[in-house]
Amino acid sequence: MLSLTEILTLAGVIVLGSMSPGPDFLIVLRNSVVSGRRAGVASAGGIAVGVFVWALVTAIGVAGLLAASAEAYTVVKLVGAIYLAYIGIRALLAARRGDYRPDPGAAANRRGALVAFRQGLLTNLLNPKCAVFFIALVPQFLPADPSALGTFELAVVCTIANLFWFVILAFGVGALRHVFTRRRVRRALDAAMGTFMVGLGLRIAMESN
Repeated sequence: MLSLTEILTLAGVIVLGSMSPGPDFLIVLRNSVVSGRRAGVASAGGIAVGVFVWALVTAIGVAGLLAASAEAYTVVKLVGAIYLAYIGIRALLAARRGDYRPDPGAAANRRGALVAFRQGLLTNLLNPKCAVFFIALVPQFLPADPSALGTFELAVVCTIANLFWFVILAFGVGALRHVFTRRRVRRALDAAMGTFMVGLGLRIAMESN
């Protein structure tokens, strides 16, 4: 079992890592701006599930195989980069069309939340740097022969800390959505974020392992 000091230390490291600009940060930011607080929180939930998976598989040693295999790492990296660029291209197309609907129905909001959750989950799971991050972090908080309960506890702490930060981000950005829903502002944001996402996807694809 983790001590209180270890829990707080691990949570702090996870929050700091989550705050750094990257694909996860960008997905929550965009969905909060474009679709509101609910979509932002849904994205945060998807990312948190991805973090739980990464923390768990790292603790049992599976993620180490990915990091050790250059081929597997490259495949996951390229798929993640393509997915990120795909989302960016969709944002650019939306900015070009500019046909935003201000008040989608409840069913559309539910579908939007599911899409946002899926985007958060896939963006996180398709980022092999998450494997590298957790491989460096997790062993410092596990004994040489960790129990199943201790492994699960560590994954839960990572998940809650990550979710805590991204929910705060979603609520903060969502509170300003009345500004972002103006058509000209929305088009400018879609154009900027779409360009940034495509550029980030290209950078991830081209960088060396």
